[in-house]
Amino acid sequence: MRILMVEDDPLVRELVVDALREEGYEVFHASNGEQALALCKRQIADVLVTDIRLPGGVDGWQIAERCREHDPQLQVIYATGFSPVEARPVLGSLTLHKPYQPDRIVEAVRQMGKERRPPSIS
Repeated sequence: MRILMVEDDPLVRELVVDALREEGYEVFHASNGEQALALCKRQIADVLVTDIRLPGGVDGWQIAERCREHDPQLQVIYATGFSPVEARPVLGSLTLHKPYQPDRIVEAVRQMGKERRPPSIS
């Protein structure tokens, strides 16, 4: 399973990416929304793990919405220490509150992978 991790804090990003890779996941990462959107266009991820508040003009909500334009079944894990808006209940997503341990993200990704529906064959 392929994971796209979007986190602006380099230490948090490194810890989570390392934990996911130790579990055997293929992980791509970005430090801001613009980088994440470029990766989403290539449809590289089965699960998106994104911080909600990010530097620049693209936040985690927007990343998820735009990525789902390319892959409507994309599973999303929102991570936030603070968000000015309440979590939006979106099918196929969950919200984790910071601080969290990297193993909590690993468990959430594992659960999301079980819920992801295989692509339909025509």
